[in-house]
Amino acid sequence: MSSFKPLVFSGVQPTGNLHLGNYLGAIKKFVALQDQSDCIYCVVDLHSLTAQLVHDDLEDQTRQITAAFLASGIDPMKHIVFNQSRVMQHAELAWIFNCVARIGWMNRMTQFKDKAGKDRENASLGLLAYPSLMAADILVYRATHVPVGEDQKQHLELTRDIAQKFNNDFSGRIAARGLGVEMQVGEETVQGYFPITEPVIGGPAARIMSLRDGSKKMSKSDPSDLSRINLTDDADTISKKIKKAKTDPDALPSEVKGLESRPEADNLVGIYAGLADMTAEQVLAEFGGRQFSVFKPALADLAVEKLAPVAGEMRRIMADTTYVDGVLRDGGERAGALAEATMRDVRSIIGLLQD
Repeated sequence: MSSFKPLVFSGVQPTGNLHLGNYLGAIKKFVALQDQSDCIYCVVDLHSLTAQLVHDDLEDQTRQITAAFLASGIDPMKHIVFNQSRVMQHAELAWIFNCVARIGWMNRMTQFKDKAGKDRENASLGLLAYPSLMAADILVYRATHVPVGEDQKQHLELTRDIAQKFNNDFSGRIAARGLGVEMQVGEETVQGYFPITEPVIGGPAARIMSLRDGSKKMSKSDPSDLSRINLTDDADTISKKIKKAKTDPDALPSEVKGLESRPEADNLVGIYAGLADMTAEQVLAEFGGRQFSVFKPALADLAVEKLAPVAGEMRRIMADTTYVDGVLRDGGERAGALAEATMRDVRSIIGLLQD
C-alpha cells in the first residue's frame, strides 16, 4: 500500500485497423476504468516505429485509434487522450531507464524473441528497448494501474523492476530532496519516487482468438478478413463473420470445464460474455446444450447491437479531423505538463543541471 494517488495509464499502437480483440481486450476496459480513477490514454505512435519504420498513413491510423477511444465512450474532457510523440518527456525518461535497466532483462523479453526471430542481430535497437519506453510511458505520470493483455504482462513486470531499481539506486537522493512517497515493501515502510505499478488483467474476454482458428490470437495481419471483426465493419459484415466463424459439431456444454478442449467454442462464448458483460458461466447457463445454429445468430445480434453504433460513431468522428486533432493537441498539452513535473523531479534526483 502506498500514498500515490490512483492513476490509470494505458496505450494502443496505431498499426492498422482495430478489431474486436482490441475493443474487448483494451478499449472497453478503458471506458469502465474512467468511472473509477483519473485516466490517461495514449496512442503510442513512437512504439509503432518498432514494427514498421516507414508508414504511409501513420497520421490517419493515429486518428483512427483516437476516434475509437471517443466513439467507445472515453471522455477527453474529464480524462486525457493524446498521442505519445507530442510529449517529449516520454523519450527523455526512456533514455534514463535505458541506463537503469539491464541488457539481460531486455534479452529475456519473450516478445522480443518472438518478433526478432532467428535473425536477432538484424533487429532494431528500438525493438529491444521497447519495454524501457513502455516503462517511461507509464512512470512519467507515476501511474499506479495499467490495464494490459496477457501478452504485455511481462513488460509491466519489467516496469516494476525498473521502478524498484531506480528507487533503490537513488533512495538517498530521493529522501534528501524531500521527493519520496511512503511505500510499503513487505513489512517495511520506505521512501520511493516511482510507484510499483499494478497490472489490471482479466475479464471474460481478456484474449480474443481468430474466428477461423481458435488457437491463434485475433490479428489484423491475418490474411483472412473473416478471421476478425473490424471496428469499422458494418452490421451485415459483422453478422456474416459471426455466422461463418469456425465451430465444432457438438452442442455447447453446460459448464466451463467442457470448453477446455474446444478452442473455437471457448472463443465464441468468451466474445459473447465480453459483449454482454457476463461471465462464461452465465452464458453457458443460458445456452448450454444448444447447438451453434442457435448460439451463433444470438451472438451475431448481440455483436451488431454493441459494435455497429461504435463503428458508426467512429466514422462520424473520423470525418472531422479538426476535432480529433484538437482532442490530441489538448490532451498532449495536459499530459506534457504532468510529465514535465515528473521530469523536473527526476533530473533533480539524478543531478542533471536545469533552470
